[in-house]
Amino acid sequence: MPSRIAIVDDEATARKRLCEALSRDGYEARGFPDAESFLDAASEASFDGVLLDLRLPGMDGLQALKRIKAMGTETEVIMITGFGDLETAITAIKLGAFHYLQKPLKLAEVRSLVRAALGKVGMARENRLLRQALRVESGLESMVGASSAMREVFELIRRIAPVSCNVLIQGASGTGKALVARALHRLSPRRERAFVSFNCGGFTEELIASELFGHEKGAFTGAVATRIGLLESGGGGTVFLDEIGEMPLTMQVNLLHVIQERRILRVGGTKPIDLDIRIIAATNRDLKLEVDKGLFREDLYYRLNVVNIVLPRLSERKEDIPLLARHFLDKYSLLFHKTVRDIDPQAMQLLMNYGFPGNVRELENIIERTVALCDAKTITVADLPRDLQQMDFASVEGERLATLEEIERRHITRVLDRTGGSKGLTAQILGIPRTTLWRKLKYFKLE
Repeated sequence: MPSRIAIVDDEATARKRLCEALSRDGYEARGFPDAESFLDAASEASFDGVLLDLRLPGMDGLQALKRIKAMGTETEVIMITGFGDLETAITAIKLGAFHYLQKPLKLAEVRSLVRAALGKVGMARENRLLRQALRVESGLESMVGASSAMREVFELIRRIAPVSCNVLIQGASGTGKALVARALHRLSPRRERAFVSFNCGGFTEELIASELFGHEKGAFTGAVATRIGLLESGGGGTVFLDEIGEMPLTMQVNLLHVIQERRILRVGGTKPIDLDIRIIAATNRDLKLEVDKGLFREDLYYRLNVVNIVLPRLSERKEDIPLLARHFLDKYSLLFHKTVRDIDPQAMQLLMNYGFPGNVRELENIIERTVALCDAKTITVADLPRDLQQMDFASVEGERLATLEEIERRHITRVLDRTGGSKGLTAQILGIPRTTLWRKLKYFKLE
């Protein structure tokens, strides 16, 4: 299906010329004499790209651009400007326009910018469809990722979920171990039965025993009634033991017995109770190292580690950051009844440059906070947490700070990329004469 392009220009001759040229290139091109008629058409069927004149009768180009961006579509807008409209063109780019074309138009330049804009649309659409495929078609609704590392994790989840064996999930805090456990349960034959979760850290042995195994009435002071433990309540389903590396050694012995015998004995009880459960354990520790140190039982380690799923840190799959950020943006915009639709390229680059020691959980927290405080439709660098802004030109993993020359060179490169290589617009944004920009480009060897 050909890409749909709208040309919004009140000059009939220019509009017809662009429609004919783009139609010859294989696009479905349609002209509109004003913004109102275009917006009416766009409300019924979206366009992939728009060539939008700044000066229009009625609603002007900037107002129309805001309306297009408010629709939340993947449409890219190229502004058409006159010689005296350069400042307005810069404003349009800040509002989300892809680029601008200056009259008189050159068809070669038009074709080049249209191809670039549609390439961006295609990439955004591909990412969205891929995200939907990974989250919906695979059954991994709450997990997002397109990196090779996460594809391997998704494939392992799909392969092992139907098999009722124990699984050990290893990964740093915030990498999504609980999400993997729930996905394994949701894709398993046990999906209609209980999913029971217990965090093994921060509890006494007595409390862990009572919570996991339950107790009989009168088993200890305060046991006024019989209580069913989590292992028993998870019968037929899945029991998720988070932070298994925190479990005391004596309780590890009891858990090993449960796994071997497939039965439990309530605290204070005398009659064993048969169990039908699948155990999924998770840890942020290296359990093999803990075994070597004598802090974790080797026999329990091998009982739990039938299949091992290792989750990468977010810094090891940075290509997933845009997908995750937009996933959390959609989630919290809906939750907080906000109209935040996008993340500015510079803000996204800042997120890409950050090391995320807190992994996916930290990224979610940053986006949640930012959406809660943002009153615009697009998140910019100024909306991100201040400590993150201050790291813009610094190393995020303990390396040396950048020199002023490196900062200047990097910033010029960013602005050049954002303006599509336009030296005039780059100089305008940087606030320097074109001659100064030319000297800096030569000095930094960016020509």
